[in-house]
Amino acid sequence: MIDVAPISIEFASLNFGTIVPMLVAIVGALVILCIDLANKKLDKSLYIMLTVLFLIVDLGTLLGYSGDVRGFFDLMLVDGIAILSQGVIVVAALVFVITAMSNLRFQEYRYPEYFALYLFMVAGFQFMVSSDSLILIFVGLETASMALYTIIAMHNRRNALEAAIKYFTMGALATAFFAFGSMIFYAITGTVELGQISEILVASNFENYPMILIGVIFMLGALGFKLSLVPYHTWLPDVYEGSTAALAGFMSIVPKMAGFVVALRFFEIFISSGDIYVEIILYVTVVLSMTVPNIIALVQTDINRMLAYSSISNAGFAMSAILIGTTQATNALFLYWILFLITNFGAFTMLWLNRSKDYDSFDSDHSLDKYSGLIKTSPFAASMMGLFLLSLAGLPPFALFWGKMYLIGSAVNAGYMILALVMVINAGIAGYYYLKPIVYMFLKDPIEGNKTKYMENATTPIKALIGFCAIITILSIFLIEPLLEIISYYVQISGY
Repeated sequence: MIDVAPISIEFASLNFGTIVPMLVAIVGALVILCIDLANKKLDKSLYIMLTVLFLIVDLGTLLGYSGDVRGFFDLMLVDGIAILSQGVIVVAALVFVITAMSNLRFQEYRYPEYFALYLFMVAGFQFMVSSDSLILIFVGLETASMALYTIIAMHNRRNALEAAIKYFTMGALATAFFAFGSMIFYAITGTVELGQISEILVASNFENYPMILIGVIFMLGALGFKLSLVPYHTWLPDVYEGSTAALAGFMSIVPKMAGFVVALRFFEIFISSGDIYVEIILYVTVVLSMTVPNIIALVQTDINRMLAYSSISNAGFAMSAILIGTTQATNALFLYWILFLITNFGAFTMLWLNRSKDYDSFDSDHSLDKYSGLIKTSPFAASMMGLFLLSLAGLPPFALFWGKMYLIGSAVNAGYMILALVMVINAGIAGYYYLKPIVYMFLKDPIEGNKTKYMENATTPIKALIGFCAIITILSIFLIEPLLEIISYYVQISGY
């Protein structure tokens, strides 16, 4: 017999702190399920409070982390980018779950499983951004995606199940793309860690380049689905229409933040080495993702679908930072997405507050006609919606203007003049369709017989959040410099 020496692993060497934030979310989900098993008669507000509590603890453990960058057999990579993106993900999850404290409780909020799945989903996205191992990124992606499919299907809207099936089908295709791409890079380099893949490819001078390019296309397909880039975006408007406005807003922010970080880590391999073919592929994808949805959004009469196409265009806008590949562009990406989080949360939450349980009017629930003369019937709702739409349009001095300006500035400074021009043109196109709902709200008369009770869904915590977002949207000019300092600090310690 051959004696095999036992493998000795010291607990300290695992750097357990790297996975504590994700464990907090996972434990929170399990606690909610266990409480429900013990007593099914508890008020569902308890589960909202527990979800908020565990997300706050998650954020606290994340911001308090000061250990080594690597952990768990080098699978975890908690660098500045990981901490920054996890912070955006957890804060976004925190504010969007508070929308569940509305006056009207819809189908999915009756089930504690909804909040457990929500926390599992957040943990999955946190794992995605906290590793450069393709295996762990894949595990995080699937954990988050499976939970999200189920959450969409739990909604009792007529087309919710259809939306969940479409999302699942496209997600399965994207999963296959990611697996094939990972397999190709493992076959070429013998590793699944992006850092080592980069070293081996550069050292070999990108030998076997056709196979590398095929791998890149597979990975772009997978990430393009998660980021809803053109032409992988076709599922998004239907999914937004079949989801609640609050969940649609969540999907427009959190999954894309995770996708941007994975794309940043992956494409940095090729952008830093000046790979012209990958740059061309990214360039075309970015330009199409900004332009095509903007043109389609011009003809939309449903505000939910309009915002869906808008979020696709915004994802293309932010993706340009990865193409540019400079430190300023990376800073601009995070600044843009943080400001987009604030503005988009406000816009989608206003739609959510105007939601009713009148299921006979579902098809026209978010028709622009519904908002005709809103300034006369509900001045507060009209003012808030108008403010957030003006910010999304990129008009100064509102929040998203500064994000767009900084992103366009990074393109100009890097010599991407044509790209900067395309970005400016698309910002102008977007301004037109964002102003269309404002015209309906402020310049048209209310439709006779419209029995919609605006703000019926509002509660004090949600109104407070809306007010907070409105203040930040208006006074954002005073926050840009501090935000950029924080972002720059974390980006620099990551080496991007």
